[in-house]
Amino acid sequence: MSGGKTVIAIDGPSGAGKSTIAKALSETLGIDYIDTGAMYRAIALQILRDGIDLADDDAISVMLEHVSVDQVSGRTLLNGEDISGKIRTPEVTAMASDSSALPKIREKLVALQRQMGERKSVVMDGRDIGSNVFKNADYKFFITASPEVRAKRRFDEFTEKGVATTFEEVLSDICERDYNDSHRATNPLVKTDDAIEIFTDDLGIPEVLETVLGKMTAL
Repeated sequence: MSGGKTVIAIDGPSGAGKSTIAKALSETLGIDYIDTGAMYRAIALQILRDGIDLADDDAISVMLEHVSVDQVSGRTLLNGEDISGKIRTPEVTAMASDSSALPKIREKLVALQRQMGERKSVVMDGRDIGSNVFKNADYKFFITASPEVRAKRRFDEFTEKGVATTFEEVLSDICERDYNDSHRATNPLVKTDDAIEIFTDDLGIPEVLETVLGKMTAL
């Protein structure tokens, strides 16, 4: 990118490990990590707190006018409150999947994301970073895995945090979210032609990170 800045876009479905890889990559390269999924989850949490019906266009507009979402040192801030530990519940996950399809919400957050990438070098992960937010990113990766493997990872995460759920429920949520993300009218989840795909079913974090760094060096 211009001004010596580097933008790395990492896309992929829920539970593929893209956030973990993006964080590790940011630490290795010494650049900022922006968790775009957490930004959508923050908006979802606000919607749940306000009891807003997603069909209520006016209520959504008013909320977006007054809400602020930021990321500082790995923490997600909603109106100045650190809500990092409150946005990984099944309820917020489901709302984020539904609400992120609304054009107004995507426009708001995409604008914030682009501003971040214009100011500094960043690695961003999400579902439309390479296809929409940063079409001219210096590096694009599409990290994915089978639904069953992704559900197992998410289920283990919930279990560790004491969230009551079942593997079947998590797998159902994963499949539903995959469908919603890939079929939404506005900027659906897609692998762009210039993105490097990495399938992580049989790879650990170190192997995926090594693969990403190797591909970047080769480009």
